[in-house]
Amino acid sequence: MDRCRACRAPSSTPVSRRAGTARTGTVTGPGCSTATALSFASCRNDSVRFGAPAHSRPMRSTLMQLADFRWFLSAQVVSLLGSSMAPVALAFGVLDASGSTSDLGVVLTAHMVPLLAFLLVGGAVADRLPRRTVLVAAHLGSALARGGVAALLLTGRYALLPVAALAFLGGVLAAFTTPALRGIVPQLVPGVRVRQANALLASVRNSTKILGPSLSGIVVAVAGGGPAIAFDALTYLLAAGFLARLSLAAAPTSPRPSSRMLADIRDGWTAFRHVRWVWTVSLCFCVINLVQVGTWQILGPVLTRQLSGEEAWGFVLSARGIGMLVMSALMYRLVVRHLLRLGQLMSVLGALPLLALGARLPAPWLIAVALVAGLGSSIAAVGWETSLQEHIPAHMLSRVSSYDDLLSYIAIPIGQLGVGLLADRFGGFQVAATAGLIYAVAAVLPLASAAVRRLPHASDAATRTTV
Repeated sequence: MDRCRACRAPSSTPVSRRAGTARTGTVTGPGCSTATALSFASCRNDSVRFGAPAHSRPMRSTLMQLADFRWFLSAQVVSLLGSSMAPVALAFGVLDASGSTSDLGVVLTAHMVPLLAFLLVGGAVADRLPRRTVLVAAHLGSALARGGVAALLLTGRYALLPVAALAFLGGVLAAFTTPALRGIVPQLVPGVRVRQANALLASVRNSTKILGPSLSGIVVAVAGGGPAIAFDALTYLLAAGFLARLSLAAAPTSPRPSSRMLADIRDGWTAFRHVRWVWTVSLCFCVINLVQVGTWQILGPVLTRQLSGEEAWGFVLSARGIGMLVMSALMYRLVVRHLLRLGQLMSVLGALPLLALGARLPAPWLIAVALVAGLGSSIAAVGWETSLQEHIPAHMLSRVSSYDDLLSYIAIPIGQLGVGLLADRFGGFQVAATAGLIYAVAAVLPLASAAVRRLPHASDAATRTTV
């Protein structure tokens, strides 16, 4: 499930905000304790709207007129393009150099383990230090790690231990990058522009997901995995330069600063578990990732080949990517009072491809539902990012996000390990259908909570007209 993250992802939510943002202070709202300082936005109606100039008030400056956001967007464009090329390049680079799928498994595991292990630390650091500093340092470190892997492949000096060590370093740095990326967006744009910023960033992310793997495949076929990984290292370096241009300096101000990292992590857990709508939706996507990612990535191509041939799988993935790209572009202008509620409702559409596989539907139907699933996934991703950034205090945002990410990420390898065993025991089509049903139920269950249904979206009434 794509929820940006970093991505839900990424994927790419405050006590202190810029002008035009939601109210702040210690309040009692849906799903939060009275002791938690959260910001809530007032909205006046339930209509779904699309942004358009209102003649009664002057238009606020567009996102691209904000210098900091332009630099951040430029950093994301180049960084995400390199990152979208890396999986294909790394897989074929390691396989060509070692001839061993076991080596590739070790390298991928070496990246995932520290990502999970250091994610909470990364969230605490991103709340404690200036996020610009965290991101610049992490991108420079990632450039070094990727460059090291590229050098080993290009010079013919591949060895499993140094490549795995560099992958481990990359995983550590990713654990610091992800929470800082989500936390910095509300510092770059006014509160009423957060949804638009997330929609634009999602459009970039989805575009690179479509372009990057194809471009990487061409580079790998012509020159091998080494040059493609070297390009990824260069994009990290360029992104670090763009991020260094941000004018942000100070870290978000905490009302009760702590001198200990463990205390910061505990405070993040306290904030996470006291906001009902956050942990409710996070648990939902933990279950969704558990049943969806492994089933889709492992059984998806196998079952599609049995039904319609190998080429159909490429069309299915492309259709899903197109759906995500189209909806992320539309989300730039779509305004709805309860954005989280809409996103959660639309996330149910992500179950359709699994149900279609389980029902043994032919390729045209599978491609169609993949497109619809992409539309729903994009709404859910933008809705979630925006809701976090609008309602979680700035000094807690990265820590709360890190707990959300940890729940989502930790379920993925469990599902990937279990899906093959289940398919051998019950059959692939039955597993896909069951996964789809569990996905749909898990997606809709959070709507039973008033905290999820009633959470308001801080939309900008000055830039809306009713359709």
